[in-house]
Amino acid sequence: MKNIKKSKNMSTKAQISGIDHVGINVPDLQQAIDFFSDIFGFSAVTQLGPFPLDIAWKENNNMHPDTGAVTIKMVHAGTGASIEVFAYENNQGSKSHPGSDDIGASHIGFYTANMDESVEFLKSKGIKFLGEPFLMPSGDTEGETWVYFLSPWGAKMELVSYPNGKGYEKNKPTKVLWSPKGSIKNEALTEEEIKALIERHLELWNEQDEDKRKAILNEIYATDIEMLDRHFIANGHKEIDNFIVSLHRENPNFRFTQAKPVNINHNIARLFWQFGDDAKPDTVTGMDLFVIENRKVQKLYVFVGEE
Repeated sequence: MKNIKKSKNMSTKAQISGIDHVGINVPDLQQAIDFFSDIFGFSAVTQLGPFPLDIAWKENNNMHPDTGAVTIKMVHAGTGASIEVFAYENNQGSKSHPGSDDIGASHIGFYTANMDESVEFLKSKGIKFLGEPFLMPSGDTEGETWVYFLSPWGAKMELVSYPNGKGYEKNKPTKVLWSPKGSIKNEALTEEEIKALIERHLELWNEQDEDKRKAILNEIYATDIEMLDRHFIANGHKEIDNFIVSLHRENPNFRFTQAKPVNINHNIARLFWQFGDDAKPDTVTGMDLFVIENRKVQKLYVFVGEE
């Protein structure tokens, strides 16, 4: 690190988009692939090897010099990171898993929408559990159920479920933990539910109180919502909130009102709106197109001047 010179344009932080994969070593590659595919529905997507590793690589990676060639498969299921599975021929490394309090100990947590059914299924496949599912009664993880289990080769893994969210979300945090649960199923809302969501959308765009506005943002907009206007694109709650504030600063007596009945087609809806004061409520007119996913607005297309 001493030899790395920082240029004027170098970022002060690594520009990380997310976790791409988690790598694990297994004693039997086919056993692991069968486990991930038969139990969890993973698919093996890519394979490298087998190929030998040179002495320098082994020394740099703290490996036994007599360990043989490695084969690597990348498996994936659902949403989120992939799992990179390593298997070494004539593996001379330790055959013991680290204890839970050992440095380097780790585990993979799998999200399930139905803890009871998942546990029952894994038990039917002979999977050993390290206790029974535990529901967190309070704190930041209130509402989360979790349980540890062992893979066929003895690695500790976890099932976790929080279909109604976690306790910390009640405090409307500025940062929300990423979760796979929102991508599992795009639940279809009823027309009444969509109309209620759009009513809250209008309340949001008229709300002057910052705390109330942010609460509605968390309630009806996905954290990574994208709003597309003809002249700009806003991403996330903060950028949209900043735009709402500036809009009312420039038009202090204006309000948004609904101009026509809402059109609904499954989880897509159109709101025809007008924006103005009491003297001329339709000073500006337009239409918002909502794409709703997992009970929240994922994309918002704004058309100004539409009749």
